[in-house]
Amino acid sequence: MMQQEQGPETTRLEFDRAFGGQGEGWPRMYQAPARINIIGEHTDYNGGFVLPSTIDLHTWAVISPREDRLLQVLDITAKQLHSIDLEKLERGEKGQPIEYLKGVAWALAEEGLDLRGCNVAIAGNIPLGGGLSSSASLELALALALLETAGFGLDRKKLALLCQRAEVEFVGARCGIMDQFAIAMCAQGRAMMLDCLSQDHELLVIPPDLRFLVVHSGVRHRVSTGSYNARREECDAAVERLRQVVPGLECLRDVTEDQLETHRELLDDIIYRRARHVIRENNRVLAAREALVNNDLENLGLLVNQSHASLRDDFEVSCDELDRLVDIALGCDGVLGSRMMGAGFGGCTISLVRAGSARQVAASISEQYAREFGETPWMHIAASTPAVNRVS
Repeated sequence: MMQQEQGPETTRLEFDRAFGGQGEGWPRMYQAPARINIIGEHTDYNGGFVLPSTIDLHTWAVISPREDRLLQVLDITAKQLHSIDLEKLERGEKGQPIEYLKGVAWALAEEGLDLRGCNVAIAGNIPLGGGLSSSASLELALALALLETAGFGLDRKKLALLCQRAEVEFVGARCGIMDQFAIAMCAQGRAMMLDCLSQDHELLVIPPDLRFLVVHSGVRHRVSTGSYNARREECDAAVERLRQVVPGLECLRDVTEDQLETHRELLDDIIYRRARHVIRENNRVLAAREALVNNDLENLGLLVNQSHASLRDDFEVSCDELDRLVDIALGCDGVLGSRMMGAGFGGCTISLVRAGSARQVAASISEQYAREFGETPWMHIAASTPAVNRVS
């Protein structure tokens, strides 16, 4: 739905062209950031721990009220105008961009919030299918815009949960809470240590010498397709089988590595390795929190490297392009660690880089990857940014 050529000025200009003059105080603009995840992949829907942050790539939503019950939504990048009847929020083709728009309206309506019809223009510069939560960013920008236009306030935690519900129950992608929670509640210059089971969270200072280099493999993934949901089902299967010997077990978060090894015979090899990744990844996130608090960037980088190896070998969600990007990055001076990020099956890598080396590392990766794969990768040296907010 969105691509990196768009910006807030373009979004406002295209809104004016599509919808004409507005009343005093309208339109308003909202923006929601992208999400990176330092470590903690495929742990969120298993009740585990994650360590995300928000970065300076955004979705913008420009909005004004209408007198009827229609949402007229201009997708600037696709040059499409979607008309959504708030009285008939019915599911359409799975995975289509309009389903995310309808899903947000549906989730808010299910909460008993009586939305107004609106004109909306949306755009963004978050690469699709890159593991940077373009869908959650869209959901949060639109949800906050619709709520405030209708005169409602909602605490940020509830807002995140409703957007997650839209994606899970309406769109059909069984995502965890991490993306929506981080985009709704993170802060500039901070990473969020999030317990996805209790939803307790802590904001941690990002050391000034640390930079996050995001590089797109050129392979786009789609979370709503089968492979992601299959991994969730495999994790659920592990819980179901281990529940025979661990009474009251609800999620893999509550399984220790000792328990997994003791009862390994209950699991086939694939289910065992999926569970092992989740259990060890949770331990890595807890260790990463300590490393971040203590400014131990060397150990943080090692944990990130271990995460990639586990995602590649045990969870099997990497691909050749992602693995090669990681290898190239780890061969560059100043790189502390590198791994695939997001659901996998394509998307981006994240590399932890010393601040003084970031530009040179980016240039080296770009040159070598283009030489090997024939295409210069999209990349971004990320800067921290606030959570979803109204900007005008």
